[in-house]
Amino acid sequence: MRRRTFFNMVTSGAIAASMLALSAPAALSQDVTLKLHQFLPPPAPVPAKILKPWGQRIEDTSGGKIKIEHFDAMALGGRPSELMQQVQDGAVDIVMTLVGYTPGRFPRTEVFELPFMMQNPVSTALAFQQMIEEDFANNEYKDVKILAAWVHGPGVIHTADGITKLEDMQGKKLRGPTRVINDMLSELGATPVGMPLPAIPEALSKGVIDGTVIPWEVTSAIKLTEMVGNHTEFAGDEALYTATFVLAMNKAKYDSLPDDLRAALDAESGAKLAGLAAQVMWDSDAPARKIAQDAGNTIVVLDESEVARWKAAAQPVIERWKADMEEKGIDGQALIDRANALIEEKSNM
Repeated sequence: MRRRTFFNMVTSGAIAASMLALSAPAALSQDVTLKLHQFLPPPAPVPAKILKPWGQRIEDTSGGKIKIEHFDAMALGGRPSELMQQVQDGAVDIVMTLVGYTPGRFPRTEVFELPFMMQNPVSTALAFQQMIEEDFANNEYKDVKILAAWVHGPGVIHTADGITKLEDMQGKKLRGPTRVINDMLSELGATPVGMPLPAIPEALSKGVIDGTVIPWEVTSAIKLTEMVGNHTEFAGDEALYTATFVLAMNKAKYDSLPDDLRAALDAESGAKLAGLAAQVMWDSDAPARKIAQDAGNTIVVLDESEVARWKAAAQPVIERWKADMEEKGIDGQALIDRANALIEEKSNM
């Protein structure tokens, strides 16, 4: 999987937007405090290295007129699956959430969760962000303002017993984050158990699941490598799966901001934040993986011939998804083709 640094990919348009925001007269606006609610614990890379630095940049760019208040680990109440409704209803101003926590509500977005769709997280995040701006904002995200959208690094299988070949998946109770990924786990022979990430430690300790699929970067935040001793990765340029994230704002709140504050918010959001967030999550994989290595855990990397068997076994998931999209009046193949084209385009930037 080709690794690239996103910071070299930021366009001059984003820089120009930042300058516009900085030059806006402060007298046009009053101070605004925005509440940001999300499900991850404070030490996780997303809140610690993405959301809180982003909030600080917004404050700096706005000359201190916008302040972001962070509420981690569902501190304002509710469940992760309720975050999108919270921001749509105006109970909070901004949420960061995994899109698949509300299954079926955002079907077009699922194209990026299909098996082996992702080539690298940064190009995939930029493709996702562009498809929102040119399409999804007009349909499945029409009731909120998407500030940024991204994906995590390659999905990894973490289990009590090792997975060294496709047949080892048979009967394993594995936690999955979304409807599409759970369908993939089932097709590969496992018994999928849907649950949000914060529920994983308790489910493992009680034997509800035998393992989970998540990227390396968040394993340290939930101390996963202390609970399971085996980890399975995939060779080659494609990942078993990824999952989609959005930073969504209440639409009325966004529209109510004065022009200068909206410009300050926009200057640090969009593709700039999408690519940066994916890069940070990807970069956070290596140190979390090292924790497992240092603990003496077993890390298996399936070779390309074995990966090809998994890809073939997962193909029915893609066909079912396309059929499901057709029933919804959505051209699933067109979405796959567009996503693949954009991922390739962004990879060559």
